[in-house]
Amino acid sequence: MAFLRRQVVTAALTANAIRPAPGFRAGVPAFAFGWLTSELAQHLFALTAADTTAHVVRRGRRRSVAGLALAAANLAGQAFLLDQSRRVQKDAEDALVEGLGYDYLEQLDAKPTPAELATPWRRLANPFRMRALDVVVEKNVAYAPEHGKRGLLDIYRPAEPVSGAPVLLQVHGGGWTIGNKDQQGIPLMQHLAAKGWVCVAINYRLAPRDPFPAQIVDVKRAIAWIREHIEEYGGDPDYIAITGGSAGGHLTALAAVTPNDPAYQPGFEDADTSVAVAVPHYGVYDFAGSTGLRSAAQMRDLFLAPRVVRQGWEDAPEVFEAGTPLLRITKEAPDFFVLHGAHDTLVNVEQARLFVSRLREISGATVVYAELPGAQHAFDVFPSIRSAHVVRAIDRYLHWHWNGWRREHGRG
Repeated sequence: MAFLRRQVVTAALTANAIRPAPGFRAGVPAFAFGWLTSELAQHLFALTAADTTAHVVRRGRRRSVAGLALAAANLAGQAFLLDQSRRVQKDAEDALVEGLGYDYLEQLDAKPTPAELATPWRRLANPFRMRALDVVVEKNVAYAPEHGKRGLLDIYRPAEPVSGAPVLLQVHGGGWTIGNKDQQGIPLMQHLAAKGWVCVAINYRLAPRDPFPAQIVDVKRAIAWIREHIEEYGGDPDYIAITGGSAGGHLTALAAVTPNDPAYQPGFEDADTSVAVAVPHYGVYDFAGSTGLRSAAQMRDLFLAPRVVRQGWEDAPEVFEAGTPLLRITKEAPDFFVLHGAHDTLVNVEQARLFVSRLREISGATVVYAELPGAQHAFDVFPSIRSAHVVRAIDRYLHWHWNGWRREHGRG
């Protein structure tokens, strides 16, 4: 019976990962149980296979027929999840070709080799061990010292000294209320720093203690700090890319479409807070519920208003609308690479689709959109099959962008 019970629990986890429960209120538990199942599908597959084999060996003729049938279904479902993760390589590459053209690889310093595109199985055996010997991390540099630990940043750079390197700013997620600079974006920052980039991960003030827009003000403050100080660490202050997931994706997109907005730069209104390119992951693009999506309105009324903005929509619609990236797009918006999971239960993928559509309609920018099959929220937090392919796709995109920027500015 123990084997059967384990397979019932595994079946529930696998089924939720394949087809998560819909609805705003079901979104959090669906994410909690589906995220790790999706990103660690290879580990769950191995455990299910080992448990099944052990049961057959131990129980012989007394084995559970129902348990074995359920185990077979679980293994099939987990194999499907693994295939979805593997397919991200093609889906991301198709998105890059659609957005940049078939010849974009010709504009890289070197085409990726098959080994560079292959799944790094050895590293995935222990995905939570994230170390890079060829990367140096300088921790807890103050960019806004008056905010204590929330005004600190970490700098990831190559172990060998560099100069004039492209810069990536990483903005963590956590619903604007939790999170820390060393909890997200590490696989991407380590990967890019090992290839010569300087990456900056920031803390920022959190709600409800510091209501929105304190968070975007801090992101702008960090961009201003990078402009002034990143040369000391080998970075090029003229080229800043920005990325982040979830709330960090919202702040990434909002920072990108509101360059030099004095309302978000109190005390440093004259600082240049523009960015060259933005790569938001599973971001919130409809802070105000302006799209008419029921899930966006529920997020606004049940979470953003009481916890993040600390004001109701009826009392301060201008705060929500000003904080909505989808409403702030202009023809001067920078280039974007937007990524979102098709099975995201925390932020409806329709927000990303509408944001991308409006970017393409209004801005003169290059816009790439990758919608990842089977992906939940937070798919890139630690190394997985899916996140490894995502990191490499972002690598190709950012190097394409960096090379084009250098040519345009006479740096190449």
